[in-house]
Amino acid sequence: MDNDIQLELKNITTVYGNNKMLLDVSLQIPKGECVCLLGSNGAGKSTLIKSVLGLVKIVDGSILYKGDDITGQKTYTTVRQGISIVPEGKRIFPKMSVLENLKMGAYKDNDKKAIEARFEPVFKIFPRLQERTNQVAGTLSGGEQSMLAIGRGLMADPELIIFDEPSLGLAPVFVKETFEIIKRINDSGITVFLVEQNAHMTLKISDRGYFLQKGQIIASGTTDELKDVDIIKKAYFG
Repeated sequence: MDNDIQLELKNITTVYGNNKMLLDVSLQIPKGECVCLLGSNGAGKSTLIKSVLGLVKIVDGSILYKGDDITGQKTYTTVRQGISIVPEGKRIFPKMSVLENLKMGAYKDNDKKAIEARFEPVFKIFPRLQERTNQVAGTLSGGEQSMLAIGRGLMADPELIIFDEPSLGLAPVFVKETFEIIKRINDSGITVFLVEQNAHMTLKISDRGYFLQKGQIIASGTTDELKDVDIIKKAYFG
C-alpha cells in the first residue's frame, strides 16, 4: 500500500439482514487531504462510516488504516489508532456540561496532563466553548452544539477525523462557519473524511471525492472533475 494513503476501503460489500447495502466499494483517503463522500439519503453513506468503525457486517473486502487491516475490529480499537468521528446530528450529552462533553472525547487516554493540553487548541478554534465551559450542553444553541461535537472529536487527538453530515439541521450562517472550521482543521494537518449532502460547500473545501448511489461508487476524482460529472451536475447544480 502507498504510504501516503491513510485509509483505504478495498472492494467492500456489507449486509443488513439479507440486504446488501454496499456493493464492491473502494476508496482511498490520502494523508493530510480532505476527501468527501457525496450521496443522497439512503445511498449508503452511513453504512460506509459504520463499516470503518466496525459497526456493520462486512462480507467481502477489507479496510486498511495506515497499511494495517482493521476490517471488523472493535470501534474503541479504531479510535485508539487515531480515527475520530463527529456524528450526524451532533449527539452531544445534553445533561452534561460543555467541559464534561469535551472530556468524553478523550476517554481513551489516562494521561491527565495530555488531556488538559488538548483544551487549548480546541478553545482557540471555539472561544465560545471556553466562555461556556460550565454551561449545560443541552442549553446551547444549535450552532454551539455543533461546535461542541467537533471540539469533542478533536479531544481524541485524531490523525483522521470523519464528519458525518455536519451541516444537517444548521442555519445557513452556521453551515458556512462549520465548513470554514473543517477547512482549518484540515489545514492544521489532520486528514478529513467529509460525508455530506451539501455538495456546494463540500466541493469548495475538499481535495477529491466520491459519489455514492445505491451502495455503489459511481463517480470519483478531484473536486473539479466531480463538478463536471453529469449525474452530479444534475443532482446538485441543476
